[in-house]
Amino acid sequence: MSLLATGPDLGTGTADLWLLPEHAIPAFTAGLGGERLLTPAERARRARLFSPAARQRFLARRLLCRQALSARTGRPPDAWRFTTGRHGRPEPAPDGYGDGDGVRFSLASTRGLVVCAVTTGRACGVDVESYGLSADSAHHLARFFAPAERRELAALDPAARAARTGELWVLKEAYLKAQGAGLHRSLAEFSFTPRGPSGQGRITVRDPLRPGPWSFDLLDLLHPGARHLVALSVEGDHPAEVRQTWPAGADTPTAPRRREAP
Repeated sequence: MSLLATGPDLGTGTADLWLLPEHAIPAFTAGLGGERLLTPAERARRARLFSPAARQRFLARRLLCRQALSARTGRPPDAWRFTTGRHGRPEPAPDGYGDGDGVRFSLASTRGLVVCAVTTGRACGVDVESYGLSADSAHHLARFFAPAERRELAALDPAARAARTGELWVLKEAYLKAQGAGLHRSLAEFSFTPRGPSGQGRITVRDPLRPGPWSFDLLDLLHPGARHLVALSVEGDHPAEVRQTWPAGADTPTAPRRREAP
């Protein structure tokens, strides 16, 4: 898809997922005006980051969310302002169009890819990680999971165990970000249902503390030089229709998107 939006779409049944590969960041940020779109506070935060790569990804996240929100609402990218929740989740500020449009967004980035999800009237959370955990990393992360998830992992062979651990990790992060909790909740307090024999089927979560309905998607993205796993969590019983947008100049992934649905 192209970078430019065709017009606002406020449908609550749709989630927009913007995906920006790292090699496309310079052209993308320059096309939107670069650092001039940042607030003074954002510029100060960016300046405190140690590495050029971290500063580049910070700028990409802040500009990508503005572009994604503007594509959703038709508002100009330079008008958005943000507040942060109790655990640091960014939200559109009331004087930055946040009140009237009911839009929500979530940001994630890792080496190679920046991601932004936008919804209307439904909370959302997104996470991304490079594909391919080592056996040691998978063992370390699994220690924090729920007992049922640890039992599922223990029954898998090492390769499948590492792959499934990566899936659970991004799902848990996306789910907690959608709640605005970040990692302030224990990862063992809730669990995701095991994958079916074919690896497909609807993803559901068991959460005694937050029993409300959620829908989930997993995307396995393969593009030149990198492979990433993206998880999207959206509030509500009915799965959101997910629209992917890759900015102009980005290489569209060659691996098919995997839709988890009933």
